[in-house]
Amino acid sequence: MKSLDQLDYCHTYADLGSSLSSRVNPTPLSDPYLIHTNHRLATQLGIDIESVGDEILIQLLSGQGILESWSPIAMKYTGHQFGQYNPDLGDGRGLLLTEFINDDGEKWDFHLKGSGQTPYSRGADGRAVIRSSVREYLISAAMDGLSIPTTQALAISGASTPVRREEIESAATLLRIAPSHVRFGHFEYLFYSGQHSEIKALADYIILWHMPELKDSEDKYAAFFQQVTKRTASMIAHWQAYGFCHGVMNTDNMSILGLTFDYGPFAFLDTYLSKHICNHSDYSGRYAFHQQPGIGQWNLSALGYALSSLIDSKEIEASLQEYATHIQAEYRRLMRARFGLDSVHESDPELINSCLELMEKLGLDFHFTLRVLSETGPDNWTDTELDSTLNKPEFIAWLREYEKRIALDYSHDQERQNAMQGVNPKYILRTHLAQEAIEQVENGEFELLETWLTVLANPFIEHACPSHWSLPPSNDQKGICLSCSS
Repeated sequence: MKSLDQLDYCHTYADLGSSLSSRVNPTPLSDPYLIHTNHRLATQLGIDIESVGDEILIQLLSGQGILESWSPIAMKYTGHQFGQYNPDLGDGRGLLLTEFINDDGEKWDFHLKGSGQTPYSRGADGRAVIRSSVREYLISAAMDGLSIPTTQALAISGASTPVRREEIESAATLLRIAPSHVRFGHFEYLFYSGQHSEIKALADYIILWHMPELKDSEDKYAAFFQQVTKRTASMIAHWQAYGFCHGVMNTDNMSILGLTFDYGPFAFLDTYLSKHICNHSDYSGRYAFHQQPGIGQWNLSALGYALSSLIDSKEIEASLQEYATHIQAEYRRLMRARFGLDSVHESDPELINSCLELMEKLGLDFHFTLRVLSETGPDNWTDTELDSTLNKPEFIAWLREYEKRIALDYSHDQERQNAMQGVNPKYILRTHLAQEAIEQVENGEFELLETWLTVLANPFIEHACPSHWSLPPSNDQKGICLSCSS
């Protein structure tokens, strides 16, 4: 373990050249204070965060100071937003502070979100607020706990600096961690601005640092695009299997490494609604829950077009065609696990889909229903205590078919229950629960945030936390739509 000043810092992305970034220092915040540090993540990264001291950490998070070896930059990229190309994008409120290589040889980015204005702010203030920062801090931990590919967050700070959104809110910063912050939009920027040699250099860079197994491939650029396609398919399959709605799947919000990225108006499903829209600005439902797999392919097509100077169109099309196969296979694997189906049977997709259709028809909670299913067996599926979940005539009929299916895999039902409890979370970061934590932090109380970080690290087991965290929301707490405001 190393303290911050002992880490092996580097600036590999900045070394690609000034066309891809601008040198910018953070704009200091007023009266900053530390909200939380993710000690578990720090340990995983090999960082001795305890040795830093809160005062120094506050200075680094608030922009009041940076280490001499850091050289902050704002990245330039573009992208398709709601299907329309926008050339005027880039890091408008965040900075890549530095990169470091840990003792395992892994390269990581330190990215400070809410660090102030940059050349790409487009007139905005470059700030983030406590509300959105706490949401990203929590969802990063939640996704990691569910084994969904994601960026992570190491620390969060607040300040007295006022920020105008729908109303006046308090500023905050979040230290985001990822192997790379390169997006689909980086390649789109280079393509549409005619910088074709830089496209090759950026692809070589990603292959060198993040896909070294491809560097000796006969056609490494086609292999690179195929790898991005597979990673994106796997990420979105996880979203669909765990009821995660991203809300703003613009190409500038798509990680080249297949990480869930740029958390905005996200939400997990409460009641199973296949066409749920979590972003109240998404008037057409372009990014509705059921649209996410198709949008993933659309975004990959946009990336493929940007890579057309490196890859033959037939190879791009072949990878795009494979996308549907990858996402379907991964989704089915994950859903079989969630339903406790240990072997593969041809009828499994129909059994699972009919359950989801019943959940939607009967207004059942997605996660709670699967958790109840994982904690009960055929002998008590009709108990009166299950009236609000499983004990409905139509659902009972499905359960009888399900009982026949699981009998093919298990001689003792407790084995199925144990397996399902390991993949069906008892706790899920629902929108109204995240709001409870936000309100406490805004009032200067951080205990709830700490408890949530513990719960989300392993959401599959019982925790000492408020009992309502494991229950479905009330009707007025369900399906809350959010804005992109941060």
